[in-house]
Amino acid sequence: MHELPHHYVVSAAAKVAGNVVLSSSGVDDLISAPPAEFGGPGDQWSPESLLVAAVADCFVLSFRAIAKASRLEWDSLTCSAEGTLERIDRVTQFTRFNVTATLDIPPETDESKAHRLLEKAEQSCLVTNSLKAGSHLEATVRTPRTRTEHTDK
Repeated sequence: MHELPHHYVVSAAAKVAGNVVLSSSGVDDLISAPPAEFGGPGDQWSPESLLVAAVADCFVLSFRAIAKASRLEWDSLTCSAEGTLERIDRVTQFTRFNVTATLDIPPETDESKAHRLLEKAEQSCLVTNSLKAGSHLEATVRTPRTRTEHTDK
């Protein structure tokens, strides 16, 4: 890891109407537009969906780093994030992020340790730590036995 501070530069370019092109050195451009809720087409990434995606992505990457440092064996992690946008005192803002994570672990892995590390990932996520809105994690840890139980129901 490089020493802090880190600097991330993204540029946005647009015409009077149409999509916004987001660019950053070394990565493919992203196309953005307002979401349907704000009169946009609803078929492009929007600033709102990108922010919620950053919450989910950061959670997964934080967990991956923490699990590696803690030598936790795991198979897969799925995560969804939901951001709640509200108007508070005439200011539109995200007021909450709910993160739902499902971690699949091998049978010999300690489930309680896995839960602790998921919670640590939520607390360590630099994106949610940088936002005014709170974050809540709902985590499920599944072993091969519990994955089978869920499938049989």
